[in-house]
Amino acid sequence: QGSQKRSNSTPETPRPKRAPPSRSPYGLFSPGSFSPSVTPSQKYSSRGGRGEVVASFGSSVPAWSGGGGGCSVRVFGCPEQSLSKPYKFMFQKALDVREVLAERVEELGEVLRRHHGLDGFSSAALPAQEPVTVLGQISCDGNGKLNPKSVLLVGDREHSGGAQVPLDLSELPEYSLFPGQVVALEGTNSTGRRMVVSKLYEVTP
Repeated sequence: QGSQKRSNSTPETPRPKRAPPSRSPYGLFSPGSFSPSVTPSQKYSSRGGRGEVVASFGSSVPAWSGGGGGCSVRVFGCPEQSLSKPYKFMFQKALDVREVLAERVEELGEVLRRHHGLDGFSSAALPAQEPVTVLGQISCDGNGKLNPKSVLLVGDREHSGGAQVPLDLSELPEYSLFPGQVVALEGTNSTGRRMVVSKLYEVTP
C-alpha cells in the first residue's frame, strides 16, 4: 500500500476543519432553549417613569402648624462656619479634611489639658530622657488590626508637626485604644524612635 500524502496547511490554503455537528447536545439544556423569547432590556437612557413615586408608606405631606405669626430659623455658631451653598457629601478636598481634623485634635487637646491639669505638650518626635507629655491620635503601623505591637502616635500639628512615633504600652496596667482616638500621653523617648508610655490621658464625657 502506498503512503497517503499529507496535505500542507498554509495561510493561503488552510486545512479544512471538521464541520461542527448540526445540533449540540448542550444546546438542548441551555437557558436559551428554555426561554427562547427573552425580551431584550431597554437602554438606560430610554427608560420611562423617571422620578415617579411607585410606592409610598404613610402620609407623604406632613401636617405642621406653628403658633403665632409664623416662625423663624436661626443658625447657631460662627457665620463663616455655616453652610452658605450646597455641597456634595464626601467630595471634600483632602487638604480641607486634614485641616478640620487638625483643628479637632487641637480642640480636644485643650480639653485634655484643662481636665487633667496638664502644663503643656511637647514634641513627640524629639528625644526626651525625662517624662514628657505629648498630644496626638492613635494609629496603626499597617493595614491589620490594632495590637500592642502596632500602636503608633501621630503627633499634633502644633507641637509635633504630625510626626509618627511607635508606642511601647508594656508599662500601662490597662488601656483601651482605637485608631483615630485623640489622647495625651506621658512617657520617655530616649532615642526619638519609640516612646515608652507611663500615663494615658483620655477624653472623658
